[in-house]
Amino acid sequence: MSLKIGIIGLPNVGKSTLFKAITKKQVETQNYAFTTIEPNIGIVDVPDHRLGELARVSDSAKVIPATATFVDIAGLVKDAHKGEGLGNKFLSNIREVNAIVHLMRTFDDPDVAHVHGTLNPQNDYEVIMTELILADLETVTKRIEAVEGKARSGDKPAKNELALAEKLKAGLEKGLPAREIELSDDEQNAANELQFLTAKPELKVYNVDERDVEHAPEGGIAISAKIEAELVELKKEDAQAFLQDLGWKEPGLDRLIRAAYTLLGLITYFTSGPKETRAWSIPQGATAPEAAGEIHSDFEKVFIKAEVINWKDFVALGEHGAKDKGLMHLEGREYIVQDGDVIYFHTGA
Repeated sequence: MSLKIGIIGLPNVGKSTLFKAITKKQVETQNYAFTTIEPNIGIVDVPDHRLGELARVSDSAKVIPATATFVDIAGLVKDAHKGEGLGNKFLSNIREVNAIVHLMRTFDDPDVAHVHGTLNPQNDYEVIMTELILADLETVTKRIEAVEGKARSGDKPAKNELALAEKLKAGLEKGLPAREIELSDDEQNAANELQFLTAKPELKVYNVDERDVEHAPEGGIAISAKIEAELVELKKEDAQAFLQDLGWKEPGLDRLIRAAYTLLGLITYFTSGPKETRAWSIPQGATAPEAAGEIHSDFEKVFIKAEVINWKDFVALGEHGAKDKGLMHLEGREYIVQDGDVIYFHTGA
């Protein structure tokens, strides 16, 4: 499953610095608004220690991690929904991602101006959420205008659509993001077609001073984009020493990527053999045929069965050893894949 995450926030909160750290890709980080105009896009490996262990046991020629695509979306400002700054372009970029990392600044640096003059992450968050909600209100208002004529004439589908649109509009007018408006399953499926910006899953990330990295505000993740950008420039052993000096167990980026996985309800299964060991991302609750379809779309249609071994058993005993111990189980079309499964799929012609 594709994992595409947009990094949003006000200008000068550290988005481009964070993006540089995530992708090891050099982007402009100048001290003025709208440095980033076109969204920078980068692909990063999803860290997973299990891959190396599986590859060692299988003596794999290649190791292929799962990947996440990050999009650095230029800074939003007040009245972006009216086109202020480069608002319309930014909002359209947000529509294209699966989830949003909402970056807020708590670090103090007199050399990096804050767009509002003072540090207030909650206010920064509310400014951007207001813009996204206002953009969604414009979307739903246009939809109401498009269907109310048919609804008045008695068209039943149009009447249902109008009722839903008015319910959504009422929620948005109360300041609720679309993801917090209570809907039935059928209503949610219909609402998804409107592609609301505030329906996107959201991860709050605070760009903090180095000393505050272990103390995230409630409901968010703390990260020091400056330190992360320094870490990725170091050799592996030097980076490890730097982490130890900081007293960190792991880079903040690893926590960020895992949190994005959790946010989207993703799990990982593996394929492993002499040719390659590979991680595959799928939604939690996916069946074996759906998981096979991640490898090739045709595999879902011609799925026969799956040989499944838990990754710990695979590492401890090897593929053949796990089978000999009865730790490999055959599964059919109804099997729900579990995080950490190592799977060999049998498919038909």
